[in-house]
Amino acid sequence: MLHEAVADERTGLPPRDDHGRTAPGRAADSPPDAAPLSLLKKAEKVLAAFDGTQPRLSLTEVIRRSGLSRSSAHRILDQLVQLRWLEREGRDYRMGMRILEHGGLAAHHNRLLRAALPKLDDLHEATGKLVQLYVLDGTEVVCLERIGCLDAQVVPTRVGARLPAHCTAAGKAILGFGDPACVERMVAAGLHPRTHRTVTHSAPFRTELLSVRDRGVAFDFEGTYPGLVCVAAPLRGAGRAIAAVSVSSMGGHRSLERLIPLLQACTRSIWAELHGPGRAARFAPPVEAPPAEAPVPMGDIMRWARSHSWM
Repeated sequence: MLHEAVADERTGLPPRDDHGRTAPGRAADSPPDAAPLSLLKKAEKVLAAFDGTQPRLSLTEVIRRSGLSRSSAHRILDQLVQLRWLEREGRDYRMGMRILEHGGLAAHHNRLLRAALPKLDDLHEATGKLVQLYVLDGTEVVCLERIGCLDAQVVPTRVGARLPAHCTAAGKAILGFGDPACVERMVAAGLHPRTHRTVTHSAPFRTELLSVRDRGVAFDFEGTYPGLVCVAAPLRGAGRAIAAVSVSSMGGHRSLERLIPLLQACTRSIWAELHGPGRAARFAPPVEAPPAEAPVPMGDIMRWARSHSWM
């Protein structure tokens, strides 16, 4: 029926039923001298009828609240049920799982941002580096927050920007503690290069994700932008990662190695804010500025070199 509804809106002709008869009630959709409502506007009117005061509405109630004709309301209700935006119970309709999923995702991201913002500010103040919060969406990561700055010509990221997850430290941090099926989908889609340092073969990519699980952090050495190095830690408890916090710099990896304790303390603090202080969060050290010249233990450097020998 969707193609019929679209044709009605395009031609402006009265909608017809399955037998080719003109459907009654066209004038109820809009005044005679007004432009016909688009299909999306009609769908919005139907959804707006479910304002929360009544969880279930009959077709008659939807017509009364939306102001649409019976044929339009019935047709759009059927489409929304097929899309799982609404559910039908007998003769009544109610909000469906799909719209709850979208609403829950938006609420989750808002809650995550509220919990993370003060901690991200603290991390930026302690490190002086660019700090970003990412979530995974399919095979990409989306930047939810960015505090600090680097050369905009070198790192033209912004809030809402998307990057291939396999290139970024944040993406690898989430994937290392994420759903293995997501990793397989990403490998199947192809690990396309962004720079000459991007990992594009599945074997070293999987090895790198194993290293993420061992160390608890992920690195990006110019795999996303030339000259940019990043370290990221997953935001998680005992289960899968829901996001990642990254610290970025224009320089060598040694400057990032000494920031790992601060980064991990930040993610533990955010998790505790979201879910309450678990044992690890209660005893997590506060985020403090690192010493000006904090030497990196040679053993750590050698372990890193061995684990990244493919580079």
